[in-house]
Amino acid sequence: MPAKDGARTLSLRAALEAHNDIRATLLTVRANAEGLTETEARLRLAETGPNETAHERAPHWSRQLLGACRNPFIIVLALLAGISLVLDSGDLKAPIIIGTMILLSVVLRFWQEYRSSRAAEALQAMVTTTATVLRRALPRDCPGILREVSIRELVVGDIVQLGAGDMIPADVRLLDSKDLFVSQAVLTGESIPVEKYDTLGAVAEKSATARTGPDAGPLDVSNICFMGTNVVSGQGRAVVVATGRHTYFGSLSKAIVGQRAETSFDKGVRSVSFLLIRFMLVMVPIVFAINGLVKGDWLEALLFSLSVAVGLTPEMLPLVVTANLAKGAVAMSKRKVIVKRLNAIQNFGAMDVLCTDKTGTLTQDKVILENHLDIAGRRDDRVLELAWLNSAHQTGVKNLLDVAVLDYARGHAGIERQAQYHKIDEMPFDFVRRRLSVVVGNGDGRHLLVCKGAVEEMLSISSQVMTPTGVEPLDDMRRHDVAARAHDLNQDGFRVVLVGTRAFDVAETKDAYGVADEAGLTLFGYLAFLDPPKDSAATAIEALRRHGVAVKILTGDNAVVTAKICREVGLDVGEPLLGRDIAALDDAALRAVVGKTVVFAKLSPLDKARIIRALQALGHTVGFLGDGINDAPGLRDADVGISVDSAADIAKESADIILLEKSLMVLEDGVLCGRATFGNIIKYIKMTASSNFGNVFSVLVASAFLPFLPMLPIHLLIQNLCYDVSQLSLPWDGMDEEYLEKPRKWYAGDIARFMVSIGPISSIFDITTFCLMWFIFSANTVADQSLFQSGWFIEGLLSQTLIVHMIRTRKIPFFQSTAALPVLVLTGIIIAFGIYVPFSPLGAAVGLQPLPWSYFPWLVATLLGYCVLTQLIKTLYIRRFKAWL
Repeated sequence: MPAKDGARTLSLRAALEAHNDIRATLLTVRANAEGLTETEARLRLAETGPNETAHERAPHWSRQLLGACRNPFIIVLALLAGISLVLDSGDLKAPIIIGTMILLSVVLRFWQEYRSSRAAEALQAMVTTTATVLRRALPRDCPGILREVSIRELVVGDIVQLGAGDMIPADVRLLDSKDLFVSQAVLTGESIPVEKYDTLGAVAEKSATARTGPDAGPLDVSNICFMGTNVVSGQGRAVVVATGRHTYFGSLSKAIVGQRAETSFDKGVRSVSFLLIRFMLVMVPIVFAINGLVKGDWLEALLFSLSVAVGLTPEMLPLVVTANLAKGAVAMSKRKVIVKRLNAIQNFGAMDVLCTDKTGTLTQDKVILENHLDIAGRRDDRVLELAWLNSAHQTGVKNLLDVAVLDYARGHAGIERQAQYHKIDEMPFDFVRRRLSVVVGNGDGRHLLVCKGAVEEMLSISSQVMTPTGVEPLDDMRRHDVAARAHDLNQDGFRVVLVGTRAFDVAETKDAYGVADEAGLTLFGYLAFLDPPKDSAATAIEALRRHGVAVKILTGDNAVVTAKICREVGLDVGEPLLGRDIAALDDAALRAVVGKTVVFAKLSPLDKARIIRALQALGHTVGFLGDGINDAPGLRDADVGISVDSAADIAKESADIILLEKSLMVLEDGVLCGRATFGNIIKYIKMTASSNFGNVFSVLVASAFLPFLPMLPIHLLIQNLCYDVSQLSLPWDGMDEEYLEKPRKWYAGDIARFMVSIGPISSIFDITTFCLMWFIFSANTVADQSLFQSGWFIEGLLSQTLIVHMIRTRKIPFFQSTAALPVLVLTGIIIAFGIYVPFSPLGAAVGLQPLPWSYFPWLVATLLGYCVLTQLIKTLYIRRFKAWL
């Protein structure tokens, strides 16, 4: 952000924070309490640009084109073309061919990356985040109408409605609020939500004064909410005062853009690139020195060694990686899996532990209120009426339990009597207290606090019970009876919530209530909810287990209910681990138990994050499936965060992968697609590394013993280009089913080991080809070097192309495993082209010549021997190192 913009934004924000007059705020940002008109919004959007921070913006096509050119291997090619042009200005063949290579490499990479970025944008557009704004028609006195608009289209002056689960879409100044609690963890790291107020009312005035002292920072201001934070509970109305890069978050985003932690995939690609570059830096000077000393032509040796350098570098690696990831993302989208970050595909395929809640994944996500019972276990309508008061008046996220209560109570005769109550205040649900309270009144001057929550938490704040004979003390025996009845209901598969009240006399009432008022409650009874398991859950869990993914359940729910559901869907539950037990363990002790535990119950958001980090410390690649506000920490900490399109805004924003359907079957399809994408990338890297390694040894042997160059620089460049083109079809190749059965991780050491194991095989048959041309076809003088070079050109290109089929599978190629049609067609075309070149005008132009027909039986025998020996060494390698390929 430019300094002047930052200063202007901060000074504006300071002005807004300094006064409490809402009318002055609206005047400052040229806003109307009824909202902007559509015309005003369009003009402001055109003036300020979309409401997005720096990291969200895709690079312009010109920057992508420049990035494709800014490749060290392209620079080497350009240098080689320039040297060739200077040394022999009368012969343009070499510069033209090298220029063609540069053009193809740059254009193909640019086009693929451009398409990939556009495809990624299109996929992400399927996962929309919107804001509710007031917009007016043209007349100034026309009332505003609530509309859902994309967050990108928000402008300064817009009036936004805020509710539980919403992300704060921009920096906003509150106009009015009610029990508005906001999590600022994304900016402060503090997990406890803070209450935000407008400037009206005694409490708000007091709070605003306390929070805007000389030492307070902008995040301490009580009437400002910041972009990127999220509403935990309550509701509010606010005016947008800053958007995009002018927001507080936007001012930070440029400092953090591009600094997302590297995945093992990122590190692996980089390590292979540097491995090959180091190999090139060592071997190319050796090739140069040997050729110069043996042949005495140092200029020719320089050109040849530079051509070898080009042949050693995988200049198509960025293109092949991008093409594979883009194709994988599109394929996954067809399976209802949207990829927000392409490099997450590899972690998705490598995932060997999936942590998920049970609701909606194992269960049908349709909670039903089955019963409402008094303390003695008899059906009691008073319990239902109190539960309705609590669910109907709370302003937090209407979770499945609240929806079930409201649906069940609809049309119930006793509920109509509760309409006389109006809401006074609320203590929203949080994941520490695990309960929610509302305070209501009916106009008689007294207030009633109605609380519902988890059994243990409700027992801890209750002192009495309502019995058929009246209110009685909650002694130890009754506490035991209440807990035992709840446990029995849990064992039957019911989720149990207790309902209690506290009455405030006229003298005790007040304007605002807090958590401290949740004390001395009178328990009225139980609510028993049922969430039956999905029919497909057991099948999906078995499929994931078969493919090497262990499923662990991380839930805030009761351990007994969770264990029963898990057993019904085929999970080996064992001994559940509770949140209170986790809190008592240090990190080392937690790592000792998380691997063998399947069910984790009664967890807080921080408990979930600790479990994920403990599993990662044990070497697991962890996926976390979550859709709630409390899941954001876990989604950020997991190797791959997975959410659903219907999730809370903050969950979707934190995730790497979005499922369009909350189903483990959909997730399993995505995992297999991720593994196939990763497998095709590894194919290319291993093919290129081993092929290049073998070619260098061949060049060294030929350079040391031949009186002429084994191939001219132009020949090497044409061969390298053909080989690269033959591998462009790899993203369309399939993977053997056996490869998809287990998670596949990046092992950098395996690349180098494979390179030195398989690479020298091609050198053996290159040397037999040298002997064939030297002794059988008498191409052993400088005058006959064209024949020698033509023979090795064909054999070298065909063996390099066949390696695509040999390494793409651990099975016997063409017999047990056949490549996809695009791979067969493209490699076939390259083989035919390679055989044709020496017979073509192009071959004559670059110094090749037609080969005698008697050469081709020898060629077939050479290639057959090469394939047989490669298959043998490949099989021994797999057995020796217990590797796939």
